[in-house]
Amino acid sequence: MANFSAALVKELRERTGLGMMECKKALAEANGDIELAIEDMRKASGMKAAKKASRTAADGVVAVKVADDNSYGIAVEVNSETDFAARDTGFLAFVDKVLAQAFASKETDVAVLMAGELDGAREALVQKIGENISVRRVILVEGNTVGFYVHSTNKLAALVALSGGEAELAKDVAMHVTAVNPQVVSKEDMSAEVVAKEKEIILAQPDMASKPAEIAEKMVVGRIAKFLAENSLVEQAFVKNPELKVGDLVKQAGCEVLSFVRVEVGEGIEVEKTDFAAEVAAQLKG
Repeated sequence: MANFSAALVKELRERTGLGMMECKKALAEANGDIELAIEDMRKASGMKAAKKASRTAADGVVAVKVADDNSYGIAVEVNSETDFAARDTGFLAFVDKVLAQAFASKETDVAVLMAGELDGAREALVQKIGENISVRRVILVEGNTVGFYVHSTNKLAALVALSGGEAELAKDVAMHVTAVNPQVVSKEDMSAEVVAKEKEIILAQPDMASKPAEIAEKMVVGRIAKFLAENSLVEQAFVKNPELKVGDLVKQAGCEVLSFVRVEVGEGIEVEKTDFAAEVAAQLKG
């Protein structure tokens, strides 16, 4: 067996995305020649999945399931590279499988959830579809009454936990959450860091410069109060009835909002912009 360094194994892993033992075996069979190892691995079925691993999976779907007794709900985001793949029946069947396993186990650690059978199913799907597929996050919401809403596109969803009330009420609040996108349940939940940053932004605004300190301070207090109201779920005007705040809506049902989560496909993922002309030129030079 050829001798090769750990650095060479690391490079092969980075370039292919495959496991350490598989990379060691390929290097051994190629007598330490990394290019030959890559060529051999490209001929192997697993390579198609690995070749795609560096591509950004920022499309996909969100799927949600809530317990029959409404005591908890699970949301999963499964990403693909394109919307076309996200509508594939095989992809959607995989999403259902991930959701079912997460729901049964209440496991929110993606690595733990995917270990074994599910990751094998993911790799098989990558080979079939030809796109990078990844399970990005699994979220658990618990409460006396948990309701959910999934937008018709399956790319935006929300789960809401209430201290009581009916599931239909929780669903209405979840629909509101998808539409209005509050940051916190109530203003007391807003972090001091966020409030401080907002204050800094307000003080830097042009109309503040000429104001006396005491006037400026009152303006800051007023604008912070407005910011908190606009971003706190219970302070927001309910989308189905703007005359009523969400907090008053749930209070009328004798309960309160415990928590919520809003999940939008691809949020926060930076999609690398590719200059195809430059990419082709680089390949031609190579």
